[in-house]
Amino acid sequence: MTSFVSHTTVDCHDAYELSQWWKALLGYVDVDGDPNEPGHEECMILDPDSGHSILFLEVPDEVLAPKRIHFDLRPRAGSRDAEVERVRGLGAVEVDDQRGQYGPGTGWVVFADPEGNQFCLLRSEAEVAAGPPPG
Repeated sequence: MTSFVSHTTVDCHDAYELSQWWKALLGYVDVDGDPNEPGHEECMILDPDSGHSILFLEVPDEVLAPKRIHFDLRPRAGSRDAEVERVRGLGAVEVDDQRGQYGPGTGWVVFADPEGNQFCLLRSEAEVAAGPPPG
């Protein structure tokens, strides 16, 4: 017998606001019949394509423990660099830029969401399949 990942949980201070921010970033939606509303201490969002869900859970700790888990994201369409600009426009804070770290057309950009949770933005699957750019 084995287990499977039911959903990913993110400890936070404002579950509603953070779930709304990640919905805009990922294109996720509220769970049918269970809409997220201001003041909710638990807010789940769902990827309509894959079914993956993320639960934002308010915790009373004034200072949250250092995060030991983070998301690596790939653009569904377009390029990593175009997605970097979109993510900045949503208010993410750039923490580190590792583009080109391992040669032309490689690497990622590290961002933090409004509560400081870090995530990496990788090249799209199409960019990876195309290989590094010439030169």
